[in-house]
Amino acid sequence: MCGIAGLLMPEGRAPDPADLRAMAQALARRGPDDEGIHVDGRVGLAHRRLSILDLSPAGHQPMPNEDGTVWVSYNGQLYGFEDVRARLVGSGHRFRSHADTEVLVHLYEEEGPDLARTIDGMYAFALWDARERRLLLVRDRLGIKPLYYVQHDGILAFASELKALLALSWLPREADPAALVQYLYQSSVPGSACAIRGVKKLPPGHRLIANASGLRVESYWTLPGGPGSRPPSNAPPATSRSG
Repeated sequence: MCGIAGLLMPEGRAPDPADLRAMAQALARRGPDDEGIHVDGRVGLAHRRLSILDLSPAGHQPMPNEDGTVWVSYNGQLYGFEDVRARLVGSGHRFRSHADTEVLVHLYEEEGPDLARTIDGMYAFALWDARERRLLLVRDRLGIKPLYYVQHDGILAFASELKALLALSWLPREADPAALVQYLYQSSVPGSACAIRGVKKLPPGHRLIANASGLRVESYWTLPGGPGSRPPSNAPPATSRSG
């Protein structure tokens, strides 16, 4: 596993690199092999790396595309990414690493925020589009990989673990009583709530998009056959079986 974290500041303000380093250090156990920080205007991305697919420095994160206009900090594993990579190479994209991470930046160039509908796997990632000045946070379809976020005084902070957010000295630490009651009853806090007031979990199958127009959280995938879903029009009628 790896650890991702970052900050999106209000317009005209830049993130403090010391805050990004503190968040990264709080995630050191998730990624003991490398640490990286990237700052561009009002956004800052931090990463702790566990080297698996590409052990070379080419797998360093945050990772850019060819011209440095797209950056990603990623935790997880993409299933069958070799096929997606081959298709992207065929479209003219140039790869510098053998890590599945790099598939994300090039796939984003092709599909924009909808890239999550193409990939399969367990992941959480933060992607910064420098041209559009857009931050994209995405969590895998079943929520295998964690991703927390919070808004405070116009700042958006996010991380793989709650303790990375608590490494920010300016972030309030007020407990959420309702969430604590849920934890005592169920040994977990369901939904998007968290034990700290204001902190949320990005739901499974959702993405968060933040830009000059504001912030929105939306679903990009729902479980087939789940609540509100309908069978395809050509599906055979349901039958019952006894005996």
